[in-house]
Amino acid sequence: MCLAPSGASAQGTAQTDQDLINPDRPGIADGSKVIAPGALQVEFGVERDNFSDTHVISVPLLVRVGVARRLEARVEGNTFTHSPGATGLSPISVGAKIALIDADKGPTLGVIVRGFLPSGSSAFKTTHLTGDVRLAADIPLGSKFSLNPNAGVSRIESDDSTAAVGLFAMTFNYQPTDHINPFIDMSYVSSPREGGSASVVIDAGIAWILGSDVQLDFSVGQGVHGDAPRPFVAGGLSWRFARR
Repeated sequence: MCLAPSGASAQGTAQTDQDLINPDRPGIADGSKVIAPGALQVEFGVERDNFSDTHVISVPLLVRVGVARRLEARVEGNTFTHSPGATGLSPISVGAKIALIDADKGPTLGVIVRGFLPSGSSAFKTTHLTGDVRLAADIPLGSKFSLNPNAGVSRIESDDSTAAVGLFAMTFNYQPTDHINPFIDMSYVSSPREGGSASVVIDAGIAWILGSDVQLDFSVGQGVHGDAPRPFVAGGLSWRFARR
């Protein structure tokens, strides 16, 4: 499940001394840490969102490239998307994550910026430049728990124009081992229209790390307010390459 306007989901984890993959999926809130310089990480999944009058199936994809110790480049989108009567490509974004506070122990903080050029096809095509900027933090709570809050603003396409919305997400992680991460989280997206209803989603899931460079994940969620999927289900695979 992703924050507006489009993208892959995220996960924050309690800190570990092992060099394990740390994807920005599943969950809703993005993590604050960047991948190592020279590394390539591909994170994708399949998601089904059920709305009151239709359903949407998408293939969220996030490609991350480590540029420097505190910087990664990102290409992100829901790629192939299908709903009854429409099949096409969703808009793709180009962006970056910058580690503002990077520490082996204690809280960390990053900023994520995305820009969506007019793109996509069929009913999913956009005609305006949109994007978002978010602060993402990872806050360890002892050795097995952590919080992962996100907050930011987004400009989305709405009613043949653009509108600004506020974004907030929070993930609560539990790691009984370094390779297993059950979590629960929620998101809030304000309405782009005056007097409209904000979108609120809650979900839960689990991620499994296989070896050190591969993660599998599964999550389910439910919209509890506004124009949100009721329910959604998602599964995914993340793979880290060229690790230094």
